[in-house]
Amino acid sequence: MLENVRIVMVETTHPGNVGAAARAMKTMGLSDLRLVKPQGYPNVEATARASGAGDVLEAAQVCDSLDEALEGATLVIGTSARQRRIPWPCLTPRQLAAQLSHEPEETRIAVLFGREDRGLTNDELRRCNLHVSVPANPDYGVLNVASAVQLICYELRLALLGEDFDLKEARSRREAMPLPEMFWDEPLATNEAVAGFLDHLETVMEQSGFLNPEQPGQVMTRMRRLFMRARPDKMEMSILRGVLVALEKKMKEGDNP
Repeated sequence: MLENVRIVMVETTHPGNVGAAARAMKTMGLSDLRLVKPQGYPNVEATARASGAGDVLEAAQVCDSLDEALEGATLVIGTSARQRRIPWPCLTPRQLAAQLSHEPEETRIAVLFGREDRGLTNDELRRCNLHVSVPANPDYGVLNVASAVQLICYELRLALLGEDFDLKEARSRREAMPLPEMFWDEPLATNEAVAGFLDHLETVMEQSGFLNPEQPGQVMTRMRRLFMRARPDKMEMSILRGVLVALEKKMKEGDNP
């Protein structure tokens, strides 16, 4: 499963960090490195820092955009040193490892690492399914990007290969090294609110002609599974209901020129 993991470094400014990251990856059995607009690369310092991992460095894909680097990924994980204004599901590396150990083998994982000076932008982090943050010293908790790659790759190796990975130990470590408490900005939507939205969604899908009520197939079952899995909050649900109301209004205007 390690073959399905790619490390994505976004706009790295120091080529030595690229080489050090390649070396970190190889020591943990990872080989898919993608570089989004790296500065000063290729560079002899990157090659020197890669040491015996020159093959990982030579195979690295240089991408013009994050879209290109993420193509085909089904689970995107962003590394972040701080909580954002709008909360996002955030795990420690050990918690992430525990979660990934239950992923299907075909899951294609991309782990994003940002710029040395400011990390990933908010827009880049919004492309991620999960965020991961290292519960480091609160007085000085920012890791060098290559060190962060090494740490994450180590946890991925343990989780995906199962070598010495102990879920009980993971839970113990999670309790011993918790992330700062995250306060979600909105309460979760109630079950009846989600059910009401899904009924509304089904109505709009039928009105638009997308869903044939005579032959619905499993469309709504899958949509219900999607939103029940996502567990949207109250504000997200309000936005979605607003979108459906606006679509209904537009469809009525189209029917009455």
